[in-house]
Amino acid sequence: MTVIQTLPALNAGGVERGSVDVAVELVRRGHRAVVISKGGRLVRELAAAGVEHVPLGIGEKSLFTLRHVKTLRKLFHERQADIIHARSRLPAWITYLAWRGMDAGSRPRFITSVHGPYTVNAYSGIMMRGEHVIAVSEFIKNYILKNYPKTDPGKITVIPRGVDTGKFSYGFRPEAKWLARWRSEYPQFHNKLLITLPARITRWKGQEDFLKLMALLRSREINAHGIIAGGAEPRQAGFLEELKRLCARLNIAGHVTFLGHRDDLREIMSASDLVLSLAREPEAFGRTALEALSMGVPVVAYDHGGASEVLGTIFPEGKVAPRDIEAAAELVRKLSQSRPTVPDRNPYTLDNMLEKTLSLYDSCRHPNHA
Repeated sequence: MTVIQTLPALNAGGVERGSVDVAVELVRRGHRAVVISKGGRLVRELAAAGVEHVPLGIGEKSLFTLRHVKTLRKLFHERQADIIHARSRLPAWITYLAWRGMDAGSRPRFITSVHGPYTVNAYSGIMMRGEHVIAVSEFIKNYILKNYPKTDPGKITVIPRGVDTGKFSYGFRPEAKWLARWRSEYPQFHNKLLITLPARITRWKGQEDFLKLMALLRSREINAHGIIAGGAEPRQAGFLEELKRLCARLNIAGHVTFLGHRDDLREIMSASDLVLSLAREPEAFGRTALEALSMGVPVVAYDHGGASEVLGTIFPEGKVAPRDIEAAAELVRKLSQSRPTVPDRNPYTLDNMLEKTLSLYDSCRHPNHA
């Protein structure tokens, strides 16, 4: 079969990573995969796997983007698409308008993926117009049914995102060379309880709560060091300065390290004693919490959104009431003393996600195309 995925760009993020993983797996199984986006650094990976990439700015917020509707319709015809899978709101609108203008008896199946709890409005409603709708967690399925009650529950399929267990393997340990460099660059981490918050610098990801939690731990004479691993976009530079001033006010500047954007997050999490997920708003899935647990690293996470589902399945003792910093600090203290073992039971694997996605494609394609 031929599957075309549409999204804004191919740089970084869960949507982009999932799109690439699905496209590569389609080709590996002998199908044809096409990805339409503005482009980005992941295009090379697609090319290496034999996936066709069509550069088109279908995610640009401009009325001129509507000119791509005819281009897409022509492309769907030429590639003889069986499945069109839209993964983001504006590309979904352009995709839908192109698809709607095709012959209803023979056009491809139109699938959408809801990757987050979008603002509830008509613009976001496009993601519920798919003939089949993929929700990345039970939390997202419930969000759809609550906010878009006209959506037929029968057309929603929950396919959780998955972690590559080859990369985030249980018991993973960094190479000796990496560990030597880590110890040399950050001597302040030596003989400390290392607690990591892996999240880009943005107000809702929980860095403020993390700093307050670190202050509570230090006030209780727990020999801990906090790591904030995540970069700040230019528009978040002011918030990053706020966080550093908060460190100074809480008297923990020497006990927290801002690492910025890192490409070795796997190694950093595996070298940590605990990983935290403190998003103030419920996240669609909770990828970093899953990656840490997949390696056997204990996680403390707010009990909401996708992270709650992941912990409920793998490590329920790591859940804590959202925004209850006092309770989170107490749980961190307790877990640091008991050193619990994270069970090696992770159903949220990349293989499972790929299998379910490709099975959905196969089951819903038009009989005339099979």
